[in-house]
Amino acid sequence: MQTWTGHSHPLGATYDGSGTNFALFSEAAEKVELALISDQGTEERVRLTEVDGFVWHAYLPGVGPGQRYGYRVHGPHSPADGQRCNPAKLLLDPYAKAVDGQVDGDESLFGYRFGRPDEQNTKDNLGHTMLSVVTGSYFDWGDDRPPNRPYHETVIYEAHVRGLTATHPDLPEEIRGTYAGIGHPAIIAHLTRLGITAIELMPVHQFVQDGTLRERGLSNYWGYNTIGFFAPHNAYASTGTRGQQVDEFKTMVKALHAAGIEVILDVVYNHTAEGNELGPTLSFRGIDNAAYYRLVDGDREHYYDTTGTGNSLLMRHPSVLQLIMDSLRYWVLEMRVDGFRFDLAATLARQFHEVDRLSAFFDLVQQDPVVSRVKLIAEPWDIGDGGYQVGNFPPLWTEWNGKYRDAVRDFWRGEESALAEFGSRLTGSSDLYQHDRRRPLASINFVTAHDGFTLRDLVSYNDKHNEANGEDGNDGESANRSWNCGAEGETDDPDILALRARQQRNLLTTLLVSQGVPMLAHGDELGRTQQGNNNVYCQDNELAWVDWDLDAGQRDLLDFTGRLIRLRNDHPVLRRRRFFRGDTGADGLPDLVWLRPDGGEMQDTNWQRGDARAITVFLNGDAISEPDPRGDRVTDDSFLILLNGHHEPLDFRLPAERYGVSWRVAVNTAEEKDASGESELKAGSTVRAEARSTLVLIRAED
Repeated sequence: MQTWTGHSHPLGATYDGSGTNFALFSEAAEKVELALISDQGTEERVRLTEVDGFVWHAYLPGVGPGQRYGYRVHGPHSPADGQRCNPAKLLLDPYAKAVDGQVDGDESLFGYRFGRPDEQNTKDNLGHTMLSVVTGSYFDWGDDRPPNRPYHETVIYEAHVRGLTATHPDLPEEIRGTYAGIGHPAIIAHLTRLGITAIELMPVHQFVQDGTLRERGLSNYWGYNTIGFFAPHNAYASTGTRGQQVDEFKTMVKALHAAGIEVILDVVYNHTAEGNELGPTLSFRGIDNAAYYRLVDGDREHYYDTTGTGNSLLMRHPSVLQLIMDSLRYWVLEMRVDGFRFDLAATLARQFHEVDRLSAFFDLVQQDPVVSRVKLIAEPWDIGDGGYQVGNFPPLWTEWNGKYRDAVRDFWRGEESALAEFGSRLTGSSDLYQHDRRRPLASINFVTAHDGFTLRDLVSYNDKHNEANGEDGNDGESANRSWNCGAEGETDDPDILALRARQQRNLLTTLLVSQGVPMLAHGDELGRTQQGNNNVYCQDNELAWVDWDLDAGQRDLLDFTGRLIRLRNDHPVLRRRRFFRGDTGADGLPDLVWLRPDGGEMQDTNWQRGDARAITVFLNGDAISEPDPRGDRVTDDSFLILLNGHHEPLDFRLPAERYGVSWRVAVNTAEEKDASGESELKAGSTVRAEARSTLVLIRAED
């Protein structure tokens, strides 16, 4: 094999049309061999003799896209000192842009002997591990343009590549469960009909299947088990795994962009699939364990874990930070995604042990001319000490608002003393975000997500039912803030079914009239059920997939959700860019007024009542007090939102004429069909809100 010196930058395998440059960081290595793997599975080793700044590199003329490869790193093997080099292990390139194959659980994948964890395992893992693949960079993007939607016009749809497409009847069978399936006109038509502006894909970075799950006949369905931060997961490709997955992913992005839909990736930079000291040696552990992972002070054989997965990346090491930033830039510039949701993002802020909002990672993101300009969404917690950080991320970031989820669930299940918290969440959570001059758009509002009950199950189960996971019910959250409406699980009782349908409409209406950025979980608009399982991380089957065989009630829910999103899109007062400040409009009324059901203004004592479960919200469309991008003043219709969380019907008195002479119904969650266009309601009149229902009224006059 002809070998040239090559360059230490960029890291990874870079094809230039004539050959490929290979570059690998390892401070621990004493010798590095590049292993080229033939189609027949044989190996040819090339020693990398050049090293600059701990980057080992070489250029191989004639080597191009489709070539499979890995590394063998020779160096110290002293677990007590945090070093775990083992040249018997063929290792993935951390910068591999495509990965071929999957691990099979063989003992050779591990750095120790089964049953003898103190004994080094020198079995060769070739044939049992995953292989890096050289890729080309050419792709015809045509006239692709990122939608670049502002947050206040964004509606996010959290989805799983396989789960959303696995059973869709209009998809060719060969592309179900793939990137091509997501980019198919049938899926895009559903998203656009619904009014979705951004799809947030659960992990698509290359991940590893867990051996323990395989032994139970299950699999890692969710994918929060990353091993390749540059490679699209190969099992989601319909066209091949020798680099074809890269083009298929790009084709999906191009199709979504053409429909005006942004692509956000759920990314897992807080840990890797190698787990703790008993996990497999697949990449980072064998390349430079002490550089990539946070080890326990004074006990470097063990890993410091704030993620619950066995390890955490060492966020103060420059090469780890470089890896993450290089990965983020790659997905924006080369794969053209529009943003990221960071799993367990509090771990990324742990430069040392405490969560530090001024950590090096946030500094790098803030100054980066590429990454700082896309959507950045934090899951603002991890399981370490001080890990719950809702409201504490830097100004550039938005956050999954877990407090919003909890407050909305509590209100609609009838918890006492829930009204004050509910009111704060409905109006943008200024208590969480205003102190550092962030806006309501910092709050990603959600009632359900992949982790937990679906919307339908939230109103159908009091308890989790995770028997299918084989963990004796020890997995998944036990405190779900759910209510089964009178029966646990499936029932034929028409009254309970009607109440459950109304509760779903209440939750969706609340979500879509709240200030902030709404996020739907895939299938909630269709009444999807997981039969009470609130942790389908290992269920790659019909239990977790979206079922597209809809009954009449599910079709009605889909239509209802679409009408809500259109209502939100049509009215800036429902998606303000600034918090309510008491500004008045030309009508002399404030931008926001809280009213009791009797029509009088809420007083402090009213908020504190334990039995307070009903309120009217006045949103003044004439007092938005913010310019549009052209500098023109934004005005809108005014709204009354009547929320009855009581178990009985309640009469609401509409406010005096100065709020509006007459009102028309835009949404009534007590009605299964479209309730808009009903006769006008006069100021001061009494309106009946059915038990546990919401009325959204629009001021009728100009």
